[in-house]
Amino acid sequence: MGAHAEVRDMRETAHAAQVRELTAAGALEDPRWRAAFAAVPRHVFVPYYYTGRGAGHERLWAEDPDPEQRARWLRGVYTDAPLATRLRDGELVSSSSQPSLMAKMLEALDVRDGDHVLEIGAGTGYNAALLCHRLGDDLVTSVDLDEEITESARAHLDRLGYHPTVVTGDGARGCPARAPFDRILVTCTIPLIPPAWLGQCRPGARILAPLSTGLIALTVRDAAFAEGRFLHTSAYFVPLRGATAAPPGTYGMSQGIPYELVENERFQFMLVLTSGALHPREALDLWRREGRPARERFGVTVGPEGQWSWLDDPQGPYVWPLGEPAPA
Repeated sequence: MGAHAEVRDMRETAHAAQVRELTAAGALEDPRWRAAFAAVPRHVFVPYYYTGRGAGHERLWAEDPDPEQRARWLRGVYTDAPLATRLRDGELVSSSSQPSLMAKMLEALDVRDGDHVLEIGAGTGYNAALLCHRLGDDLVTSVDLDEEITESARAHLDRLGYHPTVVTGDGARGCPARAPFDRILVTCTIPLIPPAWLGQCRPGARILAPLSTGLIALTVRDAAFAEGRFLHTSAYFVPLRGATAAPPGTYGMSQGIPYELVENERFQFMLVLTSGALHPREALDLWRREGRPARERFGVTVGPEGQWSWLDDPQGPYVWPLGEPAPA
């Protein structure tokens, strides 16, 4: 076997093993998404990535002259973990999401044949490729603020013969030229639902977006109203950059809170979700009183009069405005 054939075999073996692992873990229950993951190799979309090492970052890449470094790169690509793919001044600006979370989000998006999907955050192009395999190129639009990111995503997609519409622009403004959409999939954390998205959706459309440390699944009624609950899973993404970039104010997040509770994932979710509306001590008292509620008991309503999160019931009694400035 020649060197190139051996490399190809190693990559195909690692790819197939990851699909089996995701399936065994229950992340790929839908056979159509299982087929998409089997058809789209992740390594094409992450020819290099960064790992934390000491005070800096180490770059691992596919063409490293050291075979052991190339092997490390490949192991990392097919590990079920997010990968830092673009840094700027030491700050992470783009990444390849954890494959199992991608699979869960795609299944939760509940796409049907013929659905037109808008992806906010092009990343490496991997997610768009999976959508193209499932729906076809013409039904997939991906938007990112950074021209370097969109150019790179297009190049990766082109290598595998996928040609969705990849647009450089502010994701918070959606993509009116390609509307209306049946589904919007967001791959960056947002503090609020940009109103432009609702106006670009068909009635009954679904928006799936990272908010706080969870995933909100909204059903759009019309251009002025959407509502839905959080999924049970946690989600951590690079923040959206652009018109809706500023996160809600957080103040004294650990003020008077026992450290072990600040680190508790369920409580941290509520703390971020209600930041600026509830003092951390109020949030803790309510969280304890309500039996330490999981993410799926919370929801979000977007209406003409504003946006608010809620516990159990959108009509109250536990309702908090989203994106409120933090108290002084």
